Amino acid sequence: MAHIESGGGNGRTRNVELNLVPVIDLMSVLITFLLITAVWTQVSMIQIGSSLYGKKSDTQPAPTPPPNADVVLKVDVKEAGYILTVGKQVISLPVVNQQYDDAGLIAQLQRVKQLYPEKVDAIVAMADTMPYEQLIKAMDNLLSTGFSAISVATGGPN
Repeated sequence: MAHIESGGGNGRTRNVELNLVPVIDLMSVLITFLLITAVWTQVSMIQIGSSLYGKKSDTQPAPTPPPNADVVLKVDVKEAGYILTVGKQVISLPVVNQQYDDAGLIAQLQRVKQLYPEKVDAIVAMADTMPYEQLIKAMDNLLSTGFSAISVATGGPN
């Protein structure tokens, strides 16, 4: 333990002991926490933005767009259901019995994949008020049908 003695004016001595055990406990907890969370510093992220290819930079060369990038594939998640936009064609998949038509969306995405087999990019748009699970379901449906380059955008109010 740390020990401090100092002489007093009345002939009394002061004896003060500092308890360092709580400080050592705190430091051991902090070091353990640092070591455990060091793994999570490299978390992958979803790039959210208005552009499919992000902001342009002077230092980085412009990325090459994926095949058939001119054909826009967009899935809007609305309260009324999915709205799939392929180029200029709009396909509505309404909610039936309070369930989103995931099977219908997968069937339509497979049809798009047959038309454009090398296309891998897609956009998912959803309002902030919608449940997060619907965004994940839409992204899972896109991934399961072969669209791996997914961008997320806000869809505005429903």
